[in-house]
Order: sequence, then C-alpha cells, then structure tokens
Amino acid sequence: MDKHYLTPLFCPESIVVFAGQAEDPASQTPQARALHVALRAQRYTGTLTFLDIHTSGTLADLAQSRADLAIIALPPKDVAAALEIAGRMTCRAALVISSGISADQADELKKIARREGVYLLGPNGLGLQRPLLQLNASAAGPLARAGSLALVSQSGALTSSILDWASNNAVGFSSVVSLGPNTSVDIAQVLDFLANDAQTQSIVVYLEGISNARGFMSALRSAANAKPVVVLKAGRKPAGNEAAQTHSGAIVGSDDVFDAALRRAGAVRVRSFVELFSAAKCLASRYRPVGKRLAIVTNGGGPGVLAADWVNEIFLQLGRLSPKSVSALKPLLPELASLVDLIDLSEEASPGHYQAAIEAAGKDREIDGVLAIYSPKAGADPAEVARALAEVKRTMGKPLLSCWMGDSSVVAARGILNDAAIPSFRTPEAAVGAFGNIASFYQNQLLLQQTPPPLSTLAKPDIEGARLVIENVLAERRTVLTEMESKTLLAAFHIPVTKTILARSANEAMMIATQLGFPVALKIDSPDISHKSDVQGVILNVMNAASVRDSYSDMLQRVTRLLPKAHINGVTVQNMARHRRGREIYIGLVTDEPFGPVIAFGAGGTMIELIDDRAMELPPLNQFLARRLIERARVAETLGEWRGASAVNREAMEQVLLRVSEMVCELPQLREMDINPLIVDESGAVAVDARIVIHNVPQAASGHANNYNHLAILPYPARYEHVWPLRGGGEYTVRPVHPDDAQMLQELVHKLSPQSRYFRFVSSLIELPPAMLARFTLIDYDREMALVAVFKERSAGPDGEISGTERIVGVSRYITNPDRASCEFALVVADDFNGKGLGSRLMQSIMDVARDKGLSEMDGLVLANNPGMLKLMRSLGFSVKPFAEDPDFKLVTHAL
Repeated sequence: MDKHYLTPLFCPESIVVFAGQAEDPASQTPQARALHVALRAQRYTGTLTFLDIHTSGTLADLAQSRADLAIIALPPKDVAAALEIAGRMTCRAALVISSGISADQADELKKIARREGVYLLGPNGLGLQRPLLQLNASAAGPLARAGSLALVSQSGALTSSILDWASNNAVGFSSVVSLGPNTSVDIAQVLDFLANDAQTQSIVVYLEGISNARGFMSALRSAANAKPVVVLKAGRKPAGNEAAQTHSGAIVGSDDVFDAALRRAGAVRVRSFVELFSAAKCLASRYRPVGKRLAIVTNGGGPGVLAADWVNEIFLQLGRLSPKSVSALKPLLPELASLVDLIDLSEEASPGHYQAAIEAAGKDREIDGVLAIYSPKAGADPAEVARALAEVKRTMGKPLLSCWMGDSSVVAARGILNDAAIPSFRTPEAAVGAFGNIASFYQNQLLLQQTPPPLSTLAKPDIEGARLVIENVLAERRTVLTEMESKTLLAAFHIPVTKTILARSANEAMMIATQLGFPVALKIDSPDISHKSDVQGVILNVMNAASVRDSYSDMLQRVTRLLPKAHINGVTVQNMARHRRGREIYIGLVTDEPFGPVIAFGAGGTMIELIDDRAMELPPLNQFLARRLIERARVAETLGEWRGASAVNREAMEQVLLRVSEMVCELPQLREMDINPLIVDESGAVAVDARIVIHNVPQAASGHANNYNHLAILPYPARYEHVWPLRGGGEYTVRPVHPDDAQMLQELVHKLSPQSRYFRFVSSLIELPPAMLARFTLIDYDREMALVAVFKERSAGPDGEISGTERIVGVSRYITNPDRASCEFALVVADDFNGKGLGSRLMQSIMDVARDKGLSEMDGLVLANNPGMLKLMRSLGFSVKPFAEDPDFKLVTHAL
C-alpha cells in the first residue's frame, strides 16, 4: 500500500535482461555490450537473469518465469517481442535502452506496455542507475558514486558528461535516470517517484522540453514541495513572435514563460551543469527560508568588491551589520578592519577574527547569509581559518558559504570546508551565485505555497455577459475583438476603462465629442489593425468639434490608403485620461505552448517592445502573487514618489491584475490580450486602450461548468466548500485542504488516540514528519483531493466576549491511481467527534469530487481489526473483500 507504483522500476528485487547472447558479443547491440559490462561489474544483490529470446526456449517456457523489471537492449526489430515476453512474465516494469527506435515503433511499444500492465521507461535513453542498490541498468558507463542527489536528464550525451564531471568532483547520486524521446514513463512520473524516495534529498533535472504542462507542473510542484529541485533547461528561444497580434505576444518568449513556471513550481533554474550541482549542494543543506541580504567577510578588498559587484548584478542585497553589531564587533578585530559595507578584516585577519565576524553576522537580523572569502597571505595558514569556519557552522542557522582564493596552497583548507558541509567555491562570483540560488529557492517556495481560487474576493464579475460578447464575435468568424468589445469584456470584470463610443461618421464623432467634453482622443476601430499608432490611427488631445470632424476624415483617408483591405468599423471617441503624473503600465496575456495562458506586466506606452520590460506569472493569481509580479518588473521603481509625482495606488494595480486573472480562469477562449496603456496614479487605475484575441475551444471547456483544463496550475477548488449541520448541534465546514492547514492537521494527529493513529497510518507515529505534513497540505487538486472538516470552537474570554478557534476534526482524501480511472481513499476523524456523522459526510463528499473528476472506482485498504471503519464502508455501499497480499487488511471498493 505504501509503495510507489514505480518501485519495481527503481527498486527491483528480480531482473530479467534481454541483451543478446551473453557469450557472443557479435549478437549484441552497443547498448547491450555496455549493459553486460555494467551489470557484471556490480554487486547487485537481487536476482539477475540473462535471457535470449531466440535461444531460451518457447514463449510458454519463458512466461513461467517471474521478475519485477525487464531490461531490454536488443535491435529495434526484436524489442516488441521482448516486451511481450516481459508482460507475460508479469514484469511490472520494463526498461528499453535500445536506440534507433522511431516514433511509430515507440508508440507501438507503449500500446504493448499498456495492454500488459507494464510501466515502460525508454526507448532511446541510456537507462538508469541506483548506486545505493549497486544497480547499473544503463549504457552510461561505470556505476556512479552513491549519494543523496538524483539526476534526471533528457539527454544521453549530457548524462554521460555529468557523470564524468561528478566522478571527478566527489558528487554522489541516489538515482540517475536518462529519458529518451517518446518514453512512456515520462519526466513527471520520475519526479513523482523521487519526491517520495527516502534515498533522495535533492533533485537536479536537465530538461529540453515537455509535452504535458499540467502533468509536469503537478509533479514538479509536488517534488519541489518535498525537497529542493534544480533545473537546467536547454533551448533558450529569443523573445518575439512574428505572428503575434498584440504587444504581449510579440515580446514574451517561451523561455520567459518557462522561467515563470519554474518560479511558481518552487524550483530553481540554473544556466550550466557545474552551477546545477553547486546549487543542489547548497539547497540540500535545507537552511531555513532566507532573504536576499548576503554579508561578505573578507581579508582582501579586491575579492570582496568583486563579490559585492556580483551581488548587485544578480539583484541580491549586500548584507550590512547593524550599528549594535558593529559596536560589539569592532573591538575584536584588527585596527585596519572596516565594517562600513563589506566586513573587511584586513590582511592581519586571523582565524579568531573570522570566527568573531561570522558569529556576529550570523546573529544579526539584518543579514540572511554569509560569504567568507580568504586570500592566501604569507605566514598564514588557510586551513586554520577553514577550521574556524567549521566551528562556527555547528551553531549557525543561516547559509554559510566560502571562497578560498588560490590553488595549491588552499587544497587542504577546501577539504576541511567540504568535510564540514560548507559549500566551497573558487571564485567570489560563483559563491554569490550559489547564495542567489538559495535565495531564489525560498522566494519561489513562497510562490509555491499560494493556492488561489479562480475568482477573487472582489465583487463578482459578469461572467455570462462576457461570454456572450465572445460568442457573438466567434459567431461572426472573427478572432480579434474591437476596442469597444475588448473594453466591454474588461468592464464585465470591473476593470475601470475610459468611456468609449463608436462613431461611424464625422458628424457623429463631432456630436459624441461635444457630449463627452473636450479634450478627446480619436482611435481607428478595426479588427484588422493590431497596433493603431503604426498606421497613425490615434489622435490625442482634440480640443473642439471642428477639429474632431476634420481629424475623423483625415484619419479614415490615411488608414484606408495605408491598409486598403482592412475592415474599418469607424472611429472611437473617448475622453482623454486626466492623469497629469500617471504612469503608463501594460498588463497582457499570452498563450504559451505548452504552459497555456500567462499574465505579463511591465512598462506600457507606444515603445513597449523597445523598453522590453516584462514580468510574468502563471494564473490564477492572488494578492500576494500580484504584488510579487509587480515587484519583478523594472517599472516598479517608478511607482513610488518619483520626480515630484505622488506614489501610485498599488492596490488599484493589484486589483486589475486579480481581475485579469479572473478573466483568464473563467474565459478559456482568451488567447492574447493587451491593456496598454493602463494609466495609474495616486487615485487609481484606468485602461485607456485594450485589444483582445480569442480562439475557439471545445464546448466542455467553455461551458458554465469550467474545469479549468486550459490552465497549467489548477485553482483552489472553492466550489467543493459546503457547510453541514453537526449531529447533536452546531455546524462544520467541509472544504478542500490548503497549505495554511498544516498546523491544524498536525494538532489533529497529535490528539488522536494511539489506536486511531494506527488505524489511519498503520504506524505508531505521534506526529507527521515535516515532509509528510507538506505533502498532505499542498496537493495538486487535479490528481488528488483532500477534504477537511473544520469546526469552530467558541469560548468566552475574561471580559465575556465570545471568540472562535478553528479546528480540523476530520480528513478524507483520495489519490488517483496510475490508470487515471480509479483512486485510493483514506479517512480519519477526531476521536471526540466519532458518532456525529462526520465520517459518512466526508466520504460522501470525497466520492462526489471523484465522480466530478470522471473517476469510475474508489478503493482502499482497511485493517481487518477496525470494525468501525468496515461498518461505515458497508453502509456507504462499498464491497468488502479479503486482500490477497496481506491478510491483516480488507480491500474495500465502490463503483462511482
């Protein structure tokens, strides 16, 4: 029950190998020869059997054998037959490291594996290694050193290069997995296994591409929630898309979107494979969450200044000691020491001086991490200084990194630092970059913890009205909305827009302008013109009726001459936005392949492509995510008091972003969108111009019951929240779990009786370990669900005032099985709430969610000596049967 479905692949107890005739290298492929060498050179303790499909007897004879894992390294023409045999041998997993298999052949192998119930890794990869099991099922060379780092790579060549580099740098692995193209077990499934693998403390990934964004993001978020994940991504594409119909589509590149996706998943991205391992090494230390303030302790001004320059270059902050810390530390240092910016100990620095300075920085609340830089000096011992750092490290709760400059004279010192688990670097820039990865990791973890609902707490938008506008445009076989239609859509979601009226003649424009009041702006209205200013289709500050009439006629003639085939509806008339010192912002939407819709934010105006200021976030957003999105854009520096202008109303900006997020969630037809400019000042925000591009989507996705299948991250499913009466009086709320429930869930487990804890966890644990607690509270609502029953306990204070404290009193959950058709459930209810109908309600609610997700069956294992649970299962219509693998359990199942 507690084993992952890929356990037979990664932890096999018996293996059968199809790799040609063992004694005849001529019958073997290059991969098979490498596999023979690898398997025979190790001390794998499980059962290892070599078979040849041509000489080992009949199919019936082979099918009598049994194995957990089949490894296939045969010529492409023989792979399918070997996989068929593996299936009849009841192998649960198969690894194909044969190369030269086409996409069509790979599809056929997937069909065979699916039919035989085999989890298939490969083909066209180098295989896998599990060094702690002494298993080298790969063609990647010698077995790697054992360690706690897992490597997942989509490139065989890079896998070999990384292993070669790691062997020379004492880097060890829990797993090495080489994924070829067209593999059946994909990167998401491998991440799933590694997230739950006790031997793995951190994960590094080399990625070239993904096919299923939802599955990848789900697995990556789950893995990054459990342990650090560092990603090296190849294929950085230049920004820009010639086919784009909005500014957003033109300036946002796929690599920018990938960065945004990684941030939201809580992972860290690096740029080289050396940096990949240094980041993983630092993150594996599991320091507490840290900010961006790095203090630099050095005995040489030059290296310290280089480090400080790089701190600024990668948007960190130089950590400075507080005045109180400076006063306490100054008497302990050499006379020439400086504590103004750097903690420069001078050339007279001794091991004791380093120790005192680092201890002071470690205790200072103004500092998040410390980098110690040492430059060799005549008569000084670098190793003694390293020992001083090792001593400080034992009691220090902040990241401590080191950079010992030089080469042969500091070899011993670097060994001491490595033994003390203090990350050591050869250059100041590399050390600062490593701290940047630590800071990024914990900043991204804050993003990971956010689980926004599709709709914010702001006033409910007119979703049906917006859908009608979109349906009418699509019915006319158009995909580009006019400015009027675009602004109508924004207004339906309560985004402030300038009042805009369409004029179809010069006289009509003149009358509209007179009624609105001068000055006004005139803009050409055409679905065929993406950027109005490019064809001189915008005239601002028109001051009187005669100018409106003349400007209308001139604009129509000019645009018609430049774009004779463009369909022109007329000219829109609107008041000039009265924001004397307002800032021009743009908020956009792009649809990425494969991540779906992405929200962009940055500086707006006519030179938006030239300014190239953009920050991105995957929807849905909440206020925290909206605020962080604004902070990442360069234009954020101009939003405070700036050159005599008052600070803008940031809350109004955040609300527009929340409204755009609502639009993206509820209107899957949106493909591109520009709100440019959005003018923001101290009084609020208003959209002056807008352009929206839509596309057709399947009816199921565009109907009222939105399943949000167009989003890479599923929103918090608030629709499953219900209030129920409690038997005996009172009421409780059943709702999906979210990360903030961790403490309440821990208290529930604490208060359970030993018997109840054993019935739920089949263990005598007293509390949930941090990794398990995180796993239970931050979930992917697409493939699993946990519903909590929350009861508000009311009590009277000393002054008679009634207050309430929320308490989780029950949890039901399911996890979708690999077949994606069935799920496994679990249930626990607080002892003092037994007999009040909670268990039945929680089970009925979780079954309703499973049905809504299209699952067909729910099953679970119940201890045979748990009569209360078995009685509840029978009352709910579950069938109860013996569990063949363990007589202590009963298998309960229910068709949904």
